[in-house]
Amino acid sequence: MYLFSKISSANNYYLNMLLALFPFSFIAGNMIININLLLIIISSIFLFPKDCFKIKFFILDKLIIAYFCLVLISSLVNDYDLLSEKNWKGTFPTFLKSIFFLKYLFLYFVLRFLVEKEIINLKVFFISCSIAALFVSLDIFFQYFNKKDIFGLIAPEGYRKLSGPFGDELIAGGFIQRFSLFAFFLVPLFFKNSIPNKFYKYLIATLFIIFFTSLIMTGNRMPTIIFLLSIILILIFQKQTRKYLFPFLIIFSLTFTLLFKYNESIKLNFISFYSKSSQIVSLVIKKDFFNKDAPQYLKEFSTFYDTWLINKYIGGGIKNFRYYCHERQNINADSKFVCNMHPHNYYLEILTETGLAGFIIILFIFLNIIYLTLLKKYILKSSLINNHIVVPFIFLFIAEIFPLRSTGSFFTTGNTTYLFLIVGILIGLIRKENSIENKYQ
Repeated sequence: MYLFSKISSANNYYLNMLLALFPFSFIAGNMIININLLLIIISSIFLFPKDCFKIKFFILDKLIIAYFCLVLISSLVNDYDLLSEKNWKGTFPTFLKSIFFLKYLFLYFVLRFLVEKEIINLKVFFISCSIAALFVSLDIFFQYFNKKDIFGLIAPEGYRKLSGPFGDELIAGGFIQRFSLFAFFLVPLFFKNSIPNKFYKYLIATLFIIFFTSLIMTGNRMPTIIFLLSIILILIFQKQTRKYLFPFLIIFSLTFTLLFKYNESIKLNFISFYSKSSQIVSLVIKKDFFNKDAPQYLKEFSTFYDTWLINKYIGGGIKNFRYYCHERQNINADSKFVCNMHPHNYYLEILTETGLAGFIIILFIFLNIIYLTLLKKYILKSSLINNHIVVPFIFLFIAEIFPLRSTGSFFTTGNTTYLFLIVGILIGLIRKENSIENKYQ
């Protein structure tokens, strides 16, 4: 009996370490993310072969399964149609990509199972995310003052954007935005008795200044805005934190004012952002999407509509925007604009690559998750009221699906892994709380 207990503890420890490695996998790159993802899926199935998928499916599970089925159907239809095209290489390439895309479906169910059955200890995950976010933030500071980060990666010319440990990829701001929120909840959730309350408020203020300053220094403006939006939403919805709203506004104003006033690169970056945002709003109101002076992002957004019209109902297949964009009607032959790999917005990409059918399913998935989490915790009566561990996952999910933002591709390794990582854990916590009503059972 003792031996079985030791084996069980070792298995649980191993799975906890795999989950804790995820934030560092995002720093290491897509190959490491995929290895980590496959390890946690295969290990879970190997260790719990009879129980891992022996779960009761409810409406959200069925919607997620339906979306993955649509991805497969769309890929088969499009590959069949494109086989005769001269520029189309390989046999059923989109379908093969769709088969590999199924790993995220397995990730969702594996994480849901591990959290629901309390095999995973989220304390380790919170610690890991906090350390990773702090490491990237401090590496940004180091790179700013030393012209290179601790790994010797040289800062981009001009210092307008800093990448830290991500090298040529200017995505450090997105990483900090995605993982820093866990640091604010680490002490109150897991070390409440270790730090006196009078010191906790200073810790929170220090963390905010570190993360917010490093976000601004990365030059990634949208992650900075999304980070602030997440903090504000938590301060509004979570009654225990409302007392910090006014101090937060003061610290935010002072920090931003000082950085804006005394750092020319930051000043130019945000002036440019404001100018381009105003220009985009003006052009959208005038419906002048093809203005030759329009910002690059608006030109990328505008290519979406004609591309979507080619495959309105089930889309053109995942990662095929790059092909169909060049086949769309109304292409301006005199324009120097070249199609990008994706339309830089999750919802527009979902529409072009999985069509109206995929968009509707995804919309129902997102709305269902919001109902089961945000509404159940803060508006409707449920056992989630006293569960605070779900809070960062709720607002990170909302931040990730926020529609009015430019994004990377919805179907890339980093973005899809992160979304299903958050959703899998979140739904596992919800199911563990038994807060879903009978009609969802």
